[in-house]
Amino acid sequence: MLIDTYGRTATDLRVSLTDRCNLRCTYCMPEEGLSWLAKPDLLTDDEIVRLIDIAVTSLGIEEVRFTGGEPLLRPGLTGIVERVAALGARPRMSLTTNGIGLKRTAKALEEAGLDRVNVSLDTLRPDVFKALTRRDRLADVLDGLAAAQDAGLTPVKVNSVLMPGLNADEAPDLLAWALEHGYELRFIEQMPLDAQHGWKREGMVTADDILAALRTRFELTPEGSDARGSAPAERWRVDGGPQRVGVIASVTRPFCAACDRTRLTADGQIRTCLFAREETDLRAALRSGAPDEEIARIWRTAMWGKKAGSGLDDPTFLQPDRPMSAIGG
Repeated sequence: MLIDTYGRTATDLRVSLTDRCNLRCTYCMPEEGLSWLAKPDLLTDDEIVRLIDIAVTSLGIEEVRFTGGEPLLRPGLTGIVERVAALGARPRMSLTTNGIGLKRTAKALEEAGLDRVNVSLDTLRPDVFKALTRRDRLADVLDGLAAAQDAGLTPVKVNSVLMPGLNADEAPDLLAWALEHGYELRFIEQMPLDAQHGWKREGMVTADDILAALRTRFELTPEGSDARGSAPAERWRVDGGPQRVGVIASVTRPFCAACDRTRLTADGQIRTCLFAREETDLRAALRSGAPDEEIARIWRTAMWGKKAGSGLDDPTFLQPDRPMSAIGG
């Protein structure tokens, strides 16, 4: 098992498959993109599957989320999913994506064994989408969402980040749209993960702001902490239910005490937290011929040293020195 000194047990593994992305979201990276990892630095398909096998067989991992960058850009993604689905201790598998490539891949991913998807979508307005992502691809994302729903990759969850001056007024419209289409919407407070280090706590759209906006149109009933468990989203039933909306308040309401995650970057580093500034190298161990038992030991040692919190509630917080695209969301 992956236990830390604060008594938390990690059962949820986030696996970044690439640092590349086909959007240029303003809260993630500059318009010109980033210096991408060289191919030899990336884990191979075999290395990824081996590490997931160690995680589920020896370390108690029960759920795997594939992330990026944009994971649909990873050649061999369907094969990775299929191989992980065939493991003796099969984990639940999901994917976080911008949705652009889902129309052509959703059915194949479902057939390979993927259980569901999370799609990032911050606006329903084409002009705002273009301003936020620097790409005119809203129609492709909406088509991808529909394809995921049709393929049975459900529940389809939609992640939305609201930003002042751009889409901060869209919360009620996004929820009405999600309810109409049967998607589960989760709003995420903007976090300090941009490569430009331009995030500012002052003026950000908070969980309280989002809930106040939603209550102008909907009745929200909290599900409570028992229903939440270790999930990052606080959830509310909408107009009596059964449909729900979630808010992930990483900045104003940190949930570190219940965290059950461990993270594997695209280049084979273990991160104990999305905001950690330290990493533990598993790629070197893999490529030096270390047996599974040694890799598991290194992983356990890394997680034992996990800090109590992300530090986001500290005014002197320092952003990670790697952008979100390299870490995996």
